[in-house]
Amino acid sequence: MGNRVMLVERNRLMLEKLTQVVQGTNGFELVARYQSISDALGQGTIFNPNLILLDIEEQNSVALIADFLKVYPKAAILCMGEKWKAESASHIVQAGARGYIIKPFTGLELQEAVDTFVKLGTEAGCETLVFFSPKGKSGKTTLIANLATALARKTHEQVGIIDADLQFGDMSVFFNLAPKTTIVEAARDAKFLSPVTLHPYFMPVMQNVSVLCGTATPNLIDKVSIRRFENIISMSRSLFRYLLIDVPPGFNPTSIAAAEQSNTTFLVSMINDAYEIDHMKRALEIFKDWEDYEERVKAIFTRVEPCNSQSQRELARQLGYPVTAIIPNEYGIVSDAADNGKMATDIRPDSPLAQSVDRLADEITGRGHRIRWSAS
Repeated sequence: MGNRVMLVERNRLMLEKLTQVVQGTNGFELVARYQSISDALGQGTIFNPNLILLDIEEQNSVALIADFLKVYPKAAILCMGEKWKAESASHIVQAGARGYIIKPFTGLELQEAVDTFVKLGTEAGCETLVFFSPKGKSGKTTLIANLATALARKTHEQVGIIDADLQFGDMSVFFNLAPKTTIVEAARDAKFLSPVTLHPYFMPVMQNVSVLCGTATPNLIDKVSIRRFENIISMSRSLFRYLLIDVPPGFNPTSIAAAEQSNTTFLVSMINDAYEIDHMKRALEIFKDWEDYEERVKAIFTRVEPCNSQSQRELARQLGYPVTAIIPNEYGIVSDAADNGKMATDIRPDSPLAQSVDRLADEITGRGHRIRWSAS
């Protein structure tokens, strides 16, 4: 069945403009249109729409959506407005709408909105995972890239990566990308974007995995304000089932802003000397300001040898905090994979590195927003 559209728009001129867009878009049939909310609720059922484009400007959106869901329980609702607002978008999704689109829109944007929201879901189901390190050289980039691949492979869901290490992020180098748009352009345009129009700023790197690359040069850090960075995260939550965010080491406005919006923040440290445990302890102390930090903050150690349950238990004992995952030192495999433009988990799926990443992916996908630790 194609998209049988009912258009509800109070402004007459906008109604005419959107009518032309819907009628001119392949796969969409305009079966009814209304300026009056009451008429749409009272008369539209005979047209059996399966997609409702609903104007919520200056309306009590939550109550309005509830009314339409009651009358049209089998129809998907896309709300329309003149400006995307994270708080409003979150409220309409919680009320039962599939998503939000800025008007006026093109036929291509309408199609992308349906593909994104109606077919893939909304931010209500997005798992936002932030990867933070007390210091640099933690192995975060390798972990995030391979974990994203594992999540996409296991779930067949959309996975997004945001490289928010604004000075020294190297996700584009890791994936051998030459991006035309980066987080700098996304932040510049954020005021005028919605999730649908943000999507092209992400670069696809493999099936179901896309990356919003970091700044091209370190001096561009000031081009990404915290407010717009937060908007980018909020919009991205509507695009992906899993959103992985690489933040700069240390506590700074960028890493704090991302952590505040996360479902889970992973503290990642590479085992080189005895100082890593102390650094992780200090980081945990800061996160204790969250009432639910024991549920939201998870510890990961990379380059652990031997990489076994005994080492995991010993690290947890030294840290005084559960260790969610340990990753072995397999630099050779990672290097070979990068040289061939592939992920280490793909070229050696039987390696200890791939197995460790798979276990972490299983933890994330199998237990939803709350990842519990067990020393196995």
